[in-house]
Amino acid sequence: MPKMKTHRGAAKRFKKTGSGKLKRSHAYTSHLLEAKSPKRGRQLRKSAVVSKGDQKRIEQMLTYL
Repeated sequence: MPKMKTHRGAAKRFKKTGSGKLKRSHAYTSHLLEAKSPKRGRQLRKSAVVSKGDQKRIEQMLTYL
């Protein structure tokens, strides 16, 4: 059986925390920023944890992370 390949797109988007959860960055941060309030921009800068429902699916893409 050959080695499984890591999904490279997912590997660039997710990191694993010390407790095993997956971290992700927020969407809506790259353009059309004039319409968004400064408070919203600051909040979007922080990382978030992947939801419980998506965790298993993403871990399958990140076999060796």
